[in-house]
Amino acid sequence: QAQLVESGGGLVQAGGSLRLSCAASGTLSMFVMGWFRQAPGKEREFVAAISRDGFSTYYTDSVKGRFTISRDNAKKMVYLQMNSLKLEDTAMYYCAADFTSNAHVVTIRSSEYDYWGQGTQVTVSS
Repeated sequence: QAQLVESGGGLVQAGGSLRLSCAASGTLSMFVMGWFRQAPGKEREFVAAISRDGFSTYYTDSVKGRFTISRDNAKKMVYLQMNSLKLEDTAMYYCAADFTSNAHVVTIRSSEYDYWGQGTQVTVSS
């Protein structure tokens, strides 16, 4: 099992940066980790994912080159560094964990994730 707690959200001006953190209980190294976001009135969407071993990452097109996902299995932490933030990045951001035996894959579909955090709000202003 895993319990996930996000932090690091807040209000930032367009063009600014934020780093989101996700603290996990359990054995983090057994989980693919992902970040999702949901804006008001919209469906939850995939943002980024990282494999168990940290060597594989995947991003949705809209954040490529601006966001970086990383993990520290020893500290049981997952991060999302967000640079060059845009108004359209405003959303509630969720950390998620997918228990898998494959150390090298990433997971994109939200339905495949087993555990979710409560979310942290990111608001980008003009």
